Amino acid sequence: MNTITCIIPAYNEGPRIAAVARVAAAHPLLSEVIVVDDGSHDDTAEIAAGVAGVRLLRQPRNGGKTAALARGLAEATGAHVLLLDADLTGLTEAHIGALIAPVSQGRSAISISLRGNAPGLWRRIGLDYISGERVLPRSLLLPHLTHLPTLPAFGFEVFLNGLLIDAGLPIAVVPWPDVASPMKHSKYGLWRGLRADAGMITDMLRTHGPLTLLRQIATMRRLRID
Repeated sequence: MNTITCIIPAYNEGPRIAAVARVAAAHPLLSEVIVVDDGSHDDTAEIAAGVAGVRLLRQPRNGGKTAALARGLAEATGAHVLLLDADLTGLTEAHIGALIAPVSQGRSAISISLRGNAPGLWRRIGLDYISGERVLPRSLLLPHLTHLPTLPAFGFEVFLNGLLIDAGLPIAVVPWPDVASPMKHSKYGLWRGLRADAGMITDMLRTHGPLTLLRQIATMRRLRID
């Protein structure tokens, strides 16, 4: 792992993007930090651009998380990528180092976070299969860069799960008990938050059917290293 690019897709995350971007930009193991502003209507792009060490990419319109990640992956230079959601709270350099460690030490090919406020079921089974925080070889996604933007807006994680399962790659799950991602209703209000959650679930099911998603969870647990 000679080079690691951090990619942070962001849409209307003005109140939160600075904290996440600053932690990433300060980490010595990251060779570059890219924030992809997904057509935000607030000051997300301006705030990200003001963080030293951050490279800002701006999407011309809001195309969804998958398209934003595809843009970042296409322009990244690292052999590996660290993917971070833009709304994390409690994130520190130590958390990033812990997520990188299993891959840099050769114990796994991919690492996935398990945040402190992940759904209770995910914490009980020890796997958040749709976590947005991952470290992985960029080469795993490079053959699919033209296909990614055609996926549903929130289909990225379950599509990636299919790739790592097909490759039989070992997975390290890294607990992040002090890190949280705000619930959508706390960011958008109750009804808009419920609609956003429903839209995310719909996108996942449009990418892979419910039985496939259940098989993903079971297979990823088998691929998980201790």
